[in-house]
Amino acid sequence: MYNERENQTIALAGVFQAAALVQQISWHGICDLNSSTASINSIFKIDSQSVIDVFGAVNNVNLGLNSLIQLFDRNTIVRNQPSKNQEYQEIARYTLSLIHLERKLIKEKKLLEIISKGIKRAKAQAEHFTSMHDNVMANLAGIYTDTLSTFNFRIHVTGNPIYLNNPVHTNKVRALLLAGIRSAVLWRQMGGNRWQLIFGRQRYSDVAKKVKDFHNL
Repeated sequence: MYNERENQTIALAGVFQAAALVQQISWHGICDLNSSTASINSIFKIDSQSVIDVFGAVNNVNLGLNSLIQLFDRNTIVRNQPSKNQEYQEIARYTLSLIHLERKLIKEKKLLEIISKGIKRAKAQAEHFTSMHDNVMANLAGIYTDTLSTFNFRIHVTGNPIYLNNPVHTNKVRALLLAGIRSAVLWRQMGGNRWQLIFGRQRYSDVAKKVKDFHNL
């Protein structure tokens, strides 16, 4: 149904979406429920047959597509809006950090095994409760802490201390960062690479618009 570039764009939008959700929680203590549910569920889609199956449907990654367009399209980049500029700069930083962290993780087989086993346990827990249950969030956050947080390079999340000091919110942040890593893995598997992020931004934006228009999003 989708060509290689479209699959890459949808997967990259998954990274952007996780980053946008982290930004929402860290500053506001809440995030879009449908988007966050789709992102968390993507962690459990290890054996999916297609990119779109990882997210369930294109509309489930609409937040990520919109964030990608805002940051990559030269005609829609936010200007003269300091609060929006800060918001999208943070989303961009988280996105690039997730892609960088995934490149480090892929070389660590032991950590990958730990993550795989942890996700299987969390999936069973999610089937008993729900994927967005606090216990599942804590479990996924623990996976992130025990593996990705052990690297010298770490993602520094900024926001309101009221929310960042609340374990419920920090667990969601780490769980969503794990979802971002999952999408970064998917993007790389679809042929994505850092050179495309440097020289192919407008093309990604154009494809994201095409995908949105096709689905009337």
